[in-house]
Amino acid sequence: MIDQLTTEEYNTYYRMYIQKATSANILEGLRERKQEFVDFISAIPSEKHRYAYADGKWTVLEVFQHLIDTERIFAYRALRFARNDKTPIMGFEQDEYVPFSNANQYTIPQLVADFEAVRSGTITLFSGFTEEMLTRIGNASGSPMSARAVGYILQGHQIHHFQVLQERYL
Repeated sequence: MIDQLTTEEYNTYYRMYIQKATSANILEGLRERKQEFVDFISAIPSEKHRYAYADGKWTVLEVFQHLIDTERIFAYRALRFARNDKTPIMGFEQDEYVPFSNANQYTIPQLVADFEAVRSGTITLFSGFTEEMLTRIGNASGSPMSARAVGYILQGHQIHHFQVLQERYL
């Protein structure tokens, strides 16, 4: 299905994430990445949880919270698009979310529980979408976006942060 995705279904900003998606089947990709990320993040030593690789960069906990917040927002977008809601959806400022997330007050097990709940909800949501629903297009942040593009963006966004954590934090 990813090979059928057209550039009219997403803003080119998201191309990087879509290209990182590892599974053409959205549900398989979301399921596969779920446990992989839980295992990875759970193995990070506790002394690294509040570590940021440079001034002004997020901590490991903040990166994880960002991943969770973004998935919630994008799953909501997918729901609206799949239900043929044509009302434009405003964007969100990810950098404005972090200071108010209190992420550094949480533990990895708390965030893992939240991530697992959110990802399970996303999987349940996408499992109810028909092919027609997946191809419906709405508008987010002033650009067209399909429900299926959201599924690939979520896969790639998670992989992107997995790679950033490996390369810059560990």
